[in-house]
Amino acid sequence: MKHLLYFFLLLISISGFSQQRSLEDLLQQYNTRSIPYISVEELRMKQMNDSVVILDAREQKEYNVSHIASAKYVGFSKFSIDSVANRIPNKNTPIVVYCSLGIRSEEISEKLKKAGYTNIENLYGGIFEWKNKDYPTVNNQGKETDSIHGFSKNWSKWLDKGPIIIK
Repeated sequence: MKHLLYFFLLLISISGFSQQRSLEDLLQQYNTRSIPYISVEELRMKQMNDSVVILDAREQKEYNVSHIASAKYVGFSKFSIDSVANRIPNKNTPIVVYCSLGIRSEEISEKLKKAGYTNIENLYGGIFEWKNKDYPTVNNQGKETDSIHGFSKNWSKWLDKGPIIIK
């Protein structure tokens, strides 16, 4: 009986460690925190004061479904630092980069930092967290939408609000 109890406890602990328990666990696994996070609440305040440039580091099809209003598409797989430099010549400009959860955006933020940009933040939880907090998103025509591109079935589990589109 004692061995059975130990075996049972071992199984529970193994299954517990193999699953992501929180967004914090996920980001800790994939990110280095080389770029400071900003919360969705803090970004919302900056956005309302028009005191920040917001960059979307997702793929074009994700951006087309929905994005944060005023966000400029920079992409991930086809990201070009030259394109950003042309659009944001002042390297001290406050910039917030986001993706679905905050993983790809950290990589793009690191490229911006390497190029000399000094005031960069990574949106904690990305557009999923933004939507989960009921903040508005717009589609490619600039109209408000609840739809969010889920990136993949695995990643879309972190999105609690809005219709999820994966294509």
